[in-house]
Amino acid sequence: MPGDCFSRDLYCCVLQECRSSLWNIINQDPELRDKFIHDIRMFVHNGSISMSDWNRLSHFNNPFGFMNYSYKDVMPALNLIPKPKNPLLPPKPGRDCISCAVVGTGGVLWKSRKGREIDSHDYVFRVNGAATKGFEEDVGNRTDVYVHTYHSITSSAYLLKKYNYTGAPRDEGIKYVLIPEGMRDFKWMTGLYKKERAHDGRRPWTYYSSPFDETRFYVLHMDFLRYTRNRFLMSPSLNGSKWAIVRPTNGAITMFLALQLCDKVDAYGFITDDHKKYSNYYYERGADTSVIFYINHNYNMERDLWKTLHELKVINLYQGEP
Repeated sequence: MPGDCFSRDLYCCVLQECRSSLWNIINQDPELRDKFIHDIRMFVHNGSISMSDWNRLSHFNNPFGFMNYSYKDVMPALNLIPKPKNPLLPPKPGRDCISCAVVGTGGVLWKSRKGREIDSHDYVFRVNGAATKGFEEDVGNRTDVYVHTYHSITSSAYLLKKYNYTGAPRDEGIKYVLIPEGMRDFKWMTGLYKKERAHDGRRPWTYYSSPFDETRFYVLHMDFLRYTRNRFLMSPSLNGSKWAIVRPTNGAITMFLALQLCDKVDAYGFITDDHKKYSNYYYERGADTSVIFYINHNYNMERDLWKTLHELKVINLYQGEP
């Protein structure tokens, strides 16, 4: 666990000292130590964005800041978010070291039979179209933290119907983490907290556990998103004409969220060197598809980063069966 508390968000050290923590590995490597920030601001809430913060963040494009956005369009939504009263990952009684599984949607999980192993972790993170029904043997069925955007939680609901997907996970005690990637996310938040239909006519609160519990809903801070990009995934594409849409994948952001809070991180369903052997998503069940490289993400860079962190023993990356 980090030696410093997440003091800016009152995220004080909720985990016990763990000698085998990935943070000990990080602190022993000069290059890693310089890249990781123990007390980076992680979550935004009412009162966390001052006018000076707004002016500073206005120099960065969304989701890393508020460039080209109006204060009156954004701040009312952010001010609806209550200050977190509880840590995202509460301590486990009698446990010094907290283990986390971060589960992506990659085809490498097809026929992996890693479900029981995934569910054995203290906490399980899932992201985007986290379909589990019918795929439990490979991906497990527990979800403690679900990370999403407005687009991923709404589009998955209809795109994945044919895979028995009925909506975002609703496990007892689940925490939801929103990546505010655009204006539609701020509008989604407004509808969620005010119990009003969103800009698209949807009822946001119906996409989460019922009744919606605002104490279990977190919104990532723009500083944390920029930290993830600038320190680890600064793509050369940021120098091109499409720079404004280039950002890490939701899976990468989820990985760094877990790295910030867990002592041990095992990653499943993330891109690997031999990704061409697998379908794009595990729920396609061997369909004749391949990983789609969208222009706004640098998949090769993420693949190399996961491989490096695996070799340095910061994470344990599942890379498929021999």
